[in-house]
Amino acid sequence: MANQQTLFDNEGMQPLAARLRPQTLEEFCGQKHLLGEGKVLRKLIESDQIGSMIFWGPPGVGKTTLARIIANRTKADFIDFSAVTSGIKEIKQVMEQAEKSRQFGGKTILFVDEIHRFNKAQQDAFLPFVEKGSIILIGATTENPSFEVNGALLSRCKVFVLQALKTEELTELLSRAITDPRGFGGQEIEMPRELLEMIANFANGDARSALSTLEMAILNGEQTGKKTIVTRETIEQCTSKKSLLYDKSGEEHYNLISALHKSMRNSDPDAAVYWLARMLEAGEDPLYIARRVTRFASEDVGLADPRALELAVAAYQACHFIGMPECTVHLTEAVVYLSVAPKSNALYVAYETAKKDALTMLAEPVPLVIRNAVTGLMKDLEYGKGYQYAHDTEEKLTNMQCLPDSLVGKEYYHPTEEGVEGRIKSRLADIKKWKKEHGN
Repeated sequence: MANQQTLFDNEGMQPLAARLRPQTLEEFCGQKHLLGEGKVLRKLIESDQIGSMIFWGPPGVGKTTLARIIANRTKADFIDFSAVTSGIKEIKQVMEQAEKSRQFGGKTILFVDEIHRFNKAQQDAFLPFVEKGSIILIGATTENPSFEVNGALLSRCKVFVLQALKTEELTELLSRAITDPRGFGGQEIEMPRELLEMIANFANGDARSALSTLEMAILNGEQTGKKTIVTRETIEQCTSKKSLLYDKSGEEHYNLISALHKSMRNSDPDAAVYWLARMLEAGEDPLYIARRVTRFASEDVGLADPRALELAVAAYQACHFIGMPECTVHLTEAVVYLSVAPKSNALYVAYETAKKDALTMLAEPVPLVIRNAVTGLMKDLEYGKGYQYAHDTEEKLTNMQCLPDSLVGKEYYHPTEEGVEGRIKSRLADIKKWKKEHGN
């Protein structure tokens, strides 16, 4: 199948990310947990024992590049197949080509980008060819393959999880791009390392984004003779980010999330939305913020408004589904709701208090009455003897002891009068009164 020539067939005209695409494992950036010396994927590649696999990870972490490196190392034909533009007809054509190659002793690696976009019928079309070895299937997906890839196909593939690149890994990649002849090695570039770190932070683990931003910054740098000078202002213009950019692993990162958390706790929606915007516009991962908001929903609102947790989880899912910049409104909805919701830290206090007892009283036995007698011996030892099934009673209550003897009477959860928790407090008082009146 002949490839149509494009303007970018001239290597010098290709984008920086394409020019710097690693050709070997030694050049590959990140994923040390898979490709470090002695790690499982590296050993499979070096021993030429590659089977069908799925690469699961965020954009720009090297899924396609790694598949190409594997093809080169295993001397296999490499077919790049897009789930966006291909259907059953194209799959069958490629499979026929791979089958002919197999009959002559050749290997074919079929790389399927965004494999989660294939429907069940399209995914099923790969199965017989994977089973008889006509192809080595390498699928790439940004979605959880457990939900997006057919079970039959998934069972025949090893799943490898690729991680977002670390700031220091991206910084080294950008530094190499400036000196590598395939990058800007033939030019004189003046650019402090702190600006490379700024771009690395902004890229949020995505190598392609980092390289694209670097290329734009250099192309828009100040020309002084043969030298190109890249300044902070140049990068801010290229990223539309002002001095909001900050080190997401440093002090300012924790200062801002603390400001958001404490503004919500103080029922100040205006301040909370401001700090939210500061973080998002600085390039913070919205899922990180959504996770912290979810924690807040139970730690600081809790049962004063049980819907708070539902809304926080929904906001997290919305951020996962659509990402930035559209998910800003979902996070704003959650942050404002939590700011004005009634507050209670009773659940947080209950667990922390119980944790202290749990850690210092690890040997406390479970009362026999609430043990599960799953064997005859356990029944002989009186496991479960005297157990009272609450649903069999009119009040749906019993006077059965559930705490260890040494902790009888200990109370961890102290509900407040705030919001819904006020009703819970009243209900719990009634329960305790009944148990006291019907005690042993």
